[in-house]
Amino acid sequence: MMTVNDLVDDFLGRDQNGNEVRRSDYPGKTIALYFYPKDNTSGCTAQACSLRDNFGELRRAGYQIIGVSVDSEASHRKFIEKNELPFPLIADTDHRLVEQFGVWAEKSMYGRKYFGTLRTTFIISPEGIITRIIGPKEIKTKTHATQILNTP
Repeated sequence: MMTVNDLVDDFLGRDQNGNEVRRSDYPGKTIALYFYPKDNTSGCTAQACSLRDNFGELRRAGYQIIGVSVDSEASHRKFIEKNELPFPLIADTDHRLVEQFGVWAEKSMYGRKYFGTLRTTFIISPEGIITRIIGPKEIKTKTHATQILNTP
């Protein structure tokens, strides 16, 4: 599990178009790497739209937004197109990132247990160091951009 002060690898994964996504692609930017459970679900859509609607302000504040879920590239492309998202989504279909960051865990819904992604955002400095983690119990999907902007 990744924690505050850990160094994040340069290679993050592949986006909705199969292109490599690297930290070094965003020199001087603070990366908000946000993990979410599933494309086209109500909470995940609200979170993505909060980031979309405040994208200009986030960019002016020095942030690059990158989303991650275990959905496929095709699913991500549809999610991006439907919601006009201006940032990349990593298709972590092999679960490499969710496991490395410690956000793949047992969950429970209606008494049924299953494994899934814990909604978590990692704030990563331009040097690649995790400076803050906004955990599943803290994240407010409809105002997530404000939570990122208010990062100390």
